[in-house]
Amino acid sequence: MVRALELGARGPAHGPNPRVGCVLLAPRPRPLDSLPDGAAPGPVDASPRAVLAEGFHRGAGTAHAEAAALADARGRGVDVRGATAVVTLEPCDHTGRTGPCTQALLDAGVTEVVYAVADPDPVARGGGERLRRAGVRVAAGLREAEGEALLGPWLVAVRRGSPYVTLKLASTLDGRVAAPDGTSQWITGPAAREHAHRVRAQVDAIVVGTGTVVADDPSLTARTGDVAGPGPGLAEHQPVRVVVGLRDLPPHVRLAPAGAWTSDGGGPVLHLRTRDVHAVLADLAAREVRHVLVEGGPDLATAFLAAGVVDEVHAYLAPVLLGAGRGAVGDLGVTTLADAPRLVTHDVRRLGEDVLVVARTAPGSLRPTHRTTPEQEK
Repeated sequence: MVRALELGARGPAHGPNPRVGCVLLAPRPRPLDSLPDGAAPGPVDASPRAVLAEGFHRGAGTAHAEAAALADARGRGVDVRGATAVVTLEPCDHTGRTGPCTQALLDAGVTEVVYAVADPDPVARGGGERLRRAGVRVAAGLREAEGEALLGPWLVAVRRGSPYVTLKLASTLDGRVAAPDGTSQWITGPAAREHAHRVRAQVDAIVVGTGTVVADDPSLTARTGDVAGPGPGLAEHQPVRVVVGLRDLPPHVRLAPAGAWTSDGGGPVLHLRTRDVHAVLADLAAREVRHVLVEGGPDLATAFLAAGVVDEVHAYLAPVLLGAGRGAVGDLGVTTLADAPRLVTHDVRRLGEDVLVVARTAPGSLRPTHRTTPEQEK
């Protein structure tokens, strides 16, 4: 299972499908069901078995991990009848772009399946029970915590039917995102900006408000190398660029016209003409967006926090002091310290001269106070 987890991590973090790894093991020396009643399996059951083949899911439209492992076995000329499939996620039992993994395992003669995490997808789940009905021995929950960590935002998004939301904040030590004259480039240094672009390349969509588009004219591409240098390259994956708000975008900005591929090599542009945060997430969920990165200004950040939908905050802190200027977050309706939402620190790292704090929201820590973005983000 440790090897299956390693394989799964090779798959893309973005996209509608999960990261899954699979290892096929040689048949047991003596099948469990051949033991006398009440007899313990003994050391023969626990002995190491040869790895026959392995595979992982490479993204939407490609073979699932189980099918990839079976293809690997065929390529090696290996007979997998009687084998054990060790998988990080319960095998799917539906036909989408590819066939059901349950049927592929049954057709191959696999007689035992061990998986870490049950599939929460209402369309795909139920594979374990299907295999049991067909006579396959099935065990669930092996290294479940590691499996859930591998599945990350995908698992959260599918379980609740709404995208996982990461909020990006980049501020001075005293919480300012711009000087009184409006200047904000650059508060953080090259290492922090490079990290932020790596995050962009791992999400499905980046969300900003129309106010940010008009004021800053961002490209919202995911870039590599020195992102402030003369010739940064584009990352292989480019997320959908989502603009939220009611106002029309000026024709000269880089994210207009919406709905079209632009010439800058970035992802498609989607203009959602609403100020309702929940409507935005519902629209993106219908498009199979699993992970959203909110990069808008303080108004949009406040709206997502106030709506209680943020799962994770990436706070880039620069050793800069302004003493005045716009704050990173606006009024959340907190009137006393006891009512302030407290997040759980997940990671702290130094990026050049800056510091990144990754904090996650605990269940119930963010209580919705309103459902719309502020007027400035129309």
